Amino acid sequence: MSAFLAALRISRRDAWRAKGRSALIMVMVGLPVLVITGLLTFAETADLTPQERLTSEIGAADVRLRTTPARGRLHQDLQGRCCQSGNGPPSTRPWTGAELAELLGPGARLLPMNDGTVDFRSPVMRDRVDAHELDLRDPLTAGTYHLVEGRFPASDQEIAVTPGVLEQGARLGAPLAITREERPLRVVGVIEHPHRTNSREIIGLPGTLLSDKRDGSGSGWLADTAEPVTWAVVQRLNAVGLLAQSRAVIENPPSPAETGEVHEPPLNVDMTVLIGLAAIMILLEVVLLAGPAFAVGLRRRRRELALIAAQGGSPGHLRMIVLADGVVLGGGAAVIGLVLGIGLASLSAALEAGRLIGGVGPLEIPWGLVVTVALTGAGSGLIAALVPAVQAARQDVVAVLGGRVSAVRDRAGLPVLGLILLVAGIVAAVFAVRIAYVWVLAAALLAQLGLVALAPRLVRVAARAAARLPLPFRLAARDASRHRGRTACAVAAVMTAVTAVAAAGMMSNSRFAERRDAFQATLPAGTTTIEAGRLDDAGWAGLRAAVERKLPGVSLIEGAQAMNAKNVTVYLDLQTVNGNGSRSSLVFFGDPLIGDERLLALVQGGRDPVATAALASGKAVVFHPRLVRDGRLSMRLTTQGGAPTAVREITVPAVVARAADPRYAVGVVPAAAIQAAGLKTRPHELYIDPASYRPTPQQAMGLEWELGAGIADFRVYVREGFRDDIAVMMWLLLAAALVLVLGGTFAATGLAAADMRPDLTTMAAVGAPPGTRRLVVAGQAGFIAGLGVLIGTPAGLLTGTAALVPVMGFRRLTVEAPWLFLAEVVIGLPLLAALLAGAFTRTRTTLTRRTG
Repeated sequence: MSAFLAALRISRRDAWRAKGRSALIMVMVGLPVLVITGLLTFAETADLTPQERLTSEIGAADVRLRTTPARGRLHQDLQGRCCQSGNGPPSTRPWTGAELAELLGPGARLLPMNDGTVDFRSPVMRDRVDAHELDLRDPLTAGTYHLVEGRFPASDQEIAVTPGVLEQGARLGAPLAITREERPLRVVGVIEHPHRTNSREIIGLPGTLLSDKRDGSGSGWLADTAEPVTWAVVQRLNAVGLLAQSRAVIENPPSPAETGEVHEPPLNVDMTVLIGLAAIMILLEVVLLAGPAFAVGLRRRRRELALIAAQGGSPGHLRMIVLADGVVLGGGAAVIGLVLGIGLASLSAALEAGRLIGGVGPLEIPWGLVVTVALTGAGSGLIAALVPAVQAARQDVVAVLGGRVSAVRDRAGLPVLGLILLVAGIVAAVFAVRIAYVWVLAAALLAQLGLVALAPRLVRVAARAAARLPLPFRLAARDASRHRGRTACAVAAVMTAVTAVAAAGMMSNSRFAERRDAFQATLPAGTTTIEAGRLDDAGWAGLRAAVERKLPGVSLIEGAQAMNAKNVTVYLDLQTVNGNGSRSSLVFFGDPLIGDERLLALVQGGRDPVATAALASGKAVVFHPRLVRDGRLSMRLTTQGGAPTAVREITVPAVVARAADPRYAVGVVPAAAIQAAGLKTRPHELYIDPASYRPTPQQAMGLEWELGAGIADFRVYVREGFRDDIAVMMWLLLAAALVLVLGGTFAATGLAAADMRPDLTTMAAVGAPPGTRRLVVAGQAGFIAGLGVLIGTPAGLLTGTAALVPVMGFRRLTVEAPWLFLAEVVIGLPLLAALLAGAFTRTRTTLTRRTG
């Protein structure tokens, strides 16, 4: 123990003397600890339990009631969310206070609390936000919102808003135009939800904002009851179509036997394996990155260690001193990362960072997880110092004291072990593609460990291949091969990082390509749609006339909706015909359109005489061959909610045509075909060709407001095309690759420059210009980064492709490589590493004495 304490003191002194190297190692070890610890703490704090959310949702009340469209039996979970509804009679009138009091028992006090949305217009914009009708002055609402500024509304002419609405132009003390009629209501208070700190909400007294909540489907009430609302009472409320969020039930949940639900979630093996793989990858990367930095320290201290050995120190003592570096630097970095991670997460949760995810709760620290992360970080520092410690015990004391360095001896067993692991990983991946993608990643990690073990041999092969390069790069490759222990570690770090990044990029881009190719919509992007599904004939005529007055000269194309004999809207679900004759639903955004030849021309992007004639004859025109079988189009009919009793199937005559862009076209069905199948049609939507009128979202909302005077139940919006984008993901992956590749490269390049200082001095002595010496160092960086990238990129692409198979299946497999991203990684990163290494290389000659 005394020897170990002495080793710790020596390591602490050396760490203080070499501040730059120590800081580099501590950042490599401590940064992952800090980030992971912070994320775990922040996630635990932001993950609110039902008990933590209770006060913000029901205030000081005993129960919150919510109505449903029907008054039949339903089933809910413990938090008051509807799980399954029955087919009871519709709610045709509002609930009365007497009815609710009878259900809750004598002494119950009710306070209306309605939820919905409302339109508003501020001096800078129009928008639609969440709205609540609630008297915040009542003691039952305590804890639902915090008053930030001003006061709570006291009349039906006053409202309170959250800071998010202030950012949209609302002002305290000024009127705000509410609803399409632009009814002015004065903002008298600024409030904030305890756990939705970035929300945009408007709160007013009951009857102020939500006119549609005054019928039989009003949103609900807060209730103060004489007795706790037990699970039995909740079930009695469910029997008449009411949802109940009870304080007594949430604070003291009933047993699964009482609720009939199983609350024991199954063990998620896949997620556990995925977390374990991520931890191993992070640990491996930290060890490979920090290993060269510890080797730099060993190079600097080799004379000191040789003197200790000359004075009687054993090889075990030398190993202990170098391992103490890992304990001091790795342990110190882990402790600092742990403290900073928890501290920053706590501070960010308490301050503004909670707004990024919409809310936070009371501070919670998952001590078991964060301590495990810290111990893993400290262990990574110790593991990273293991190889330098073994090298320190094996160094030739006489050679070091004489100023000579003996060549590093190869270990013959590593290539064999690497080949075994690589082959085992490939074989395991072949079987894993039939199971789950996490097992593919596990097999890939096994193969990656094989590549790490093969790294020294790969360095030697690459150095031989560089024999025909110009002199500076040939010298760099030769030096890399002579010091394979140092070079292989850095190459393995770069290779591991690039493998992970390339696999993630391959999977992300392929999934993006799948979504892009599978995207289907009913109308071209940019089409303005005016939708009014619930207007009667008179209301529809008034809306159309208002649009024609507002947009003179703009051609309006009418679309219809299908209805059954009871005038209930029917949704059309297209059925594709598979090769075996079976049918499956076609996934797209919206029902097929019902209309005339003008609508067909809009969808097709031009007039097609053949398709137009087919539509006029009563045939549907579709743009996917698999939708038509024997000249018929099959459609599955469902009513609102898709109840099983409302499902049936019809077929109509159809032809296949070509659309200008099949991604934005599914088909057009004539009204005559729908009527021939026994259904009704009525006007439902107006479409405007984007070539003649294409408003911005704000302009579309403005048009809706201007049309809304005297007309309800319609909306105006602009159809959007495929808007998914992975540019941000690719930039993040590129940034991660940049940091990891440059970190591993520069650590090894710094060590190589220190090793080659006598050679560089000799080159200067024989007349080599500073530029040549810069090229040698740049060549070292390019060799390390280039070799790691060239090995890691194919490995990552194969891993990403194999992991896609269990997710997408062989039949739907879409593989699309991110070529630009790969070019940036394969070409850009090694070139950047070489340029930076050469640019920051010191070319001043230092006189040295060579012995030998």
